[in-house]
Formats: sequence, C-alpha cells, structure tokens
Amino acid sequence: MRHNAVMFLAAPQPTPVDLQFSLFGIPVRVSGWFWVGAALLGWGICLSFARGDQRQLLQYLVIWLAAVLFSLLVHEMGHALAYRWFGQSAHVVLYHLGGLAIPDAWSRGARRPSQRLIISAAGPLAQLALAAVIVAMLKVGGYAVPFPVPSVGAALGLYEGADIGSRFLFALVYFLLQVNIFWPLLNLVPVPPLDGGQIVREGLLSLGVADAVRIAAVVGVVAGGMVAWWGYTHNEPYLGIMFAMLTVSCFQSLSDNTPWQRWN
Repeated sequence: MRHNAVMFLAAPQPTPVDLQFSLFGIPVRVSGWFWVGAALLGWGICLSFARGDQRQLLQYLVIWLAAVLFSLLVHEMGHALAYRWFGQSAHVVLYHLGGLAIPDAWSRGARRPSQRLIISAAGPLAQLALAAVIVAMLKVGGYAVPFPVPSVGAALGLYEGADIGSRFLFALVYFLLQVNIFWPLLNLVPVPPLDGGQIVREGLLSLGVADAVRIAAVVGVVAGGMVAWWGYTHNEPYLGIMFAMLTVSCFQSLSDNTPWQRWN
C-alpha cells in the first residue's frame, strides 16, 4: 500500500530499537522514531501542565506518550480489523508521523470501493468511539469531563461533577480526549492520502464516477490549502506545514498523473 507522491508518509525501515508484538493476531511494529515524533508533538501541552517543573514535565511526557501509543493503536487496529473482516490480512506500523495499517497482499479481500471506504472510516471512527466511551464512563461515575472543546463541553454539561482527584489521571484523560477527538477529525479532512481523502475517492468510485481519483485530488488541494492557511494564521505551524505538504502532493498528482494508492 504505497503512495509515491507522498513519500513522507512511507513506513520507515526497521531498526534494532523497534518494538514488535502482536495484537489480536495482527503484527505491530513501533518504530523507534515514533517516540521522538510523539514527544515533539506533546512537548508544548506537557510544558503547560508541568508549569516549569522539569521532573513533572518528564512525568507528563510519559503519560502523553502512553496516551498517543494507545490511541494510535486503536486507530490502526480499526483499519486492520476492518481489513480482516473483508478477508484481507494486514500489519500495523507506528512511526514518527502517526501510523499505517498495511495490507499484506491485494490478491483477495477489500476489492470493492464500498469495502475500502469502510476500511478507511474504521480508524477515525474507532478513535471517536473511544472518546465517547471515556466521556460516558466519567459521567456515569459522577465526574466532570475535561472536554477539550469548551463550547461543546459547556453545552453538554460535561464540566459538571466531581473533580478527578489525581492530576496525573486528569492529564491522562485530557490527553486521551485531545488525541481521540482532534486527531481523527483532522484525519477526516478530505485530503489524500488521509482517511477523509480516501473516503471521498472510494465514495465517488462506488457511485461510478470515472474521474474519482482526479476529483478527490482537486478536493484535497482546496481542503488542504484551507487547513494549511488556518494553521499558519492561528499559531499552529506544525498543522500548517503538514497540510501544506499534503496540498502540494495533491497538486503534483494532478499535473503528473501519479497513480494514487492507499495509505491507512
């Protein structure tokens, strides 16, 4: 499952420090670069929690890394288990830019656009379902939910209830909700090769649209450009850079007719 136009999404080569294990019978490899990328992404939020305390910063970083590892495993296992449902074996790689569920062969299973659409949607939906479960468990337990979207949290009454006693448990819940709400929503932005772009492409193909790949790329250029602009103008440089790169990749695919294949 390779996409030549977006090589920065390619899985890294194995290294001696990679963590390898099996989950539900699905092989998983965690690249050593995963920890570096995740730590950089969480550095700012962990600094705000630690308030200048270097020891606490390290503790919050460990909690952040655990939350990101668990969340990305949920996402990629959503894809991989959907592959299995359609008779396709797959393996999972977590690396510095996120994760990939990579099918082992295309000779069987997941051959129809509607099936591939379900596979693409399974990852972000698994994360959003996890966030919903966390919120429900806290409310049933009588706790206030540290929901990361204040307007939504206030409207739903999520901030009412007892405080979570431990600051580290509070941080874990907050990190989990951050990662499992914002990240899947960003992944659903219709920019190839993100899940949202794949959903657009497979949806158009399932409707019989002949030029589905090109249309999906055009949508990706527009949507990616808008998100990149938002990131640059709202002090979110990493978001801006990432979507700028995706936008350029979509534009290049329009001009050089590069075959667009799937990443999950």
